[in-house]
Amino acid sequence: MSKEKVMNEKTLHSNPALSLAIGKETKLKHQLVEYVGTKFEKEEVTVEMIVDVMASEFPEFMLAIAEENFLRGYKVGLDDAYRSVDTETKEPTEQ
Repeated sequence: MSKEKVMNEKTLHSNPALSLAIGKETKLKHQLVEYVGTKFEKEEVTVEMIVDVMASEFPEFMLAIAEENFLRGYKVGLDDAYRSVDTETKEPTEQ
């Protein structure tokens, strides 16, 4: 019997990229990391921490990003669906 990894809801909806520590390579990153680090009183700032601060302090920006992401994903889904319908109609049927 093979052992399958069982996923719970927390692991299903977690994104490892959110726990990545952010460096200060650019001026904007430096400012964001400093600001968020001060807010959370931490030296190591993660992507998730930046997202939390941006969502609470600049929701208009996060809404624009979320809308764009949703629309692009929706378009890819529609394109895939249409492509599968086109493929099915072009395949010869056996007689």
